[in-house]
Amino acid sequence: MVALSFAVLVGTAILTCLFMAWVLGANSNSPPFAPAIGANAISTMRAAFVIGLLAAAGALMQGGSISETVGADLIDGVAITPLAATAGLLTAATFMAVGIYTRYPIPAAFATTGAMIGVGLSLGGDPAMATYQRLGTFWLMVPIMSGGLAYVTAILLRRDDVPETVGVPLLAGVVGAIVANIRLGVIPDPAADQGSLARFVSRLFGGGPTLAGGVDLGTVLVTIVVGALAFYWVRQRVLVSVESGIQSFLLVLGGIVAFSSGGSQVGLATGPLENLFRIELGLPGIVLLAIGATGILAGAWMAAPRLLQATSREYAQLGVRRSIAALVPGFIIAQLAIALGIPISLNNIILSGVIGGGLAAGSAGVSRRKIGFTITFWLLTLGSSIVVGYGLYQLLAMIIGG
Repeated sequence: MVALSFAVLVGTAILTCLFMAWVLGANSNSPPFAPAIGANAISTMRAAFVIGLLAAAGALMQGGSISETVGADLIDGVAITPLAATAGLLTAATFMAVGIYTRYPIPAAFATTGAMIGVGLSLGGDPAMATYQRLGTFWLMVPIMSGGLAYVTAILLRRDDVPETVGVPLLAGVVGAIVANIRLGVIPDPAADQGSLARFVSRLFGGGPTLAGGVDLGTVLVTIVVGALAFYWVRQRVLVSVESGIQSFLLVLGGIVAFSSGGSQVGLATGPLENLFRIELGLPGIVLLAIGATGILAGAWMAAPRLLQATSREYAQLGVRRSIAALVPGFIIAQLAIALGIPISLNNIILSGVIGGGLAAGSAGVSRRKIGFTITFWLLTLGSSIVVGYGLYQLLAMIIGG
């Protein structure tokens, strides 16, 4: 009887995880390809198909760090039980569903973090103040980093003394250099759980002498080569046709951001089940990430087309250059968050990027009232999800008895 009850709880927790991943796949992956659709560089259905594949791949290859933070680092002194995981995921998914239905800007990272803190406190755990300080600092820096990077990018694209045949390829080169150094689970690295392309190729040729910061010369050279190849490819496209070249870069950039989105979002669905899968069931982390990736893939394929059509109209009004200015910081900050294991909401980063790019044109394009309302709603989401998560676990524990 006990074994049956445990199996039912595990099954319920997995289904809830799939539902949360489905919501994330449907709701959080539209911004990367919306600009390309708005620029008629790709059709809506094809974009949804590609988004699903790339986001699922990102979830498998990069989702582990944030999943561990959500599952183990938000509460001290207790382990998250299957019932607590179910309560946390139900709380977060409900907040997301309400946001989709009412069209209010509810960030998944805030809803999930608050829900897991709530259920952890309800279990009798202690607040992980060091983790909260780290998350809070990063979240406060996101608008500054995203808006600032978008502003600089937009200024570069608007400068008359920097032709687009140079400015756009330069951005592509920077993005390519960063791509060469992102951590991927499929690349082995003796010094870390995940390796990068630059370090892997460098080790094949001996690495070379170590430079400042502990980086070897080979890694630096590979980074430069990848960045130069990205610069050359985009420059050749732009020289043939400026608009066509920019659209090509926008399409590739959207794919990279979609991949990063999967890596940064899947942990919000799988994190609550980390203790169950790794400790109680003894399964490798890739199994849990595969469940999350499946949910994200299904959500993207089943529900993303409708959201893509809506958001693409907004990005069409922004224009391709301002869209690039918003997506570049989105990619950089998402990868930084993955490296640090910090849960984030990609939509929040993109919104800050849109505002920063708008400031470069003399107007943010978003009213101060709307910005204030959005920030207030984010804070309310974080606080109320803690309360709801705490109460829901108490209710389920009383009903189910555990």
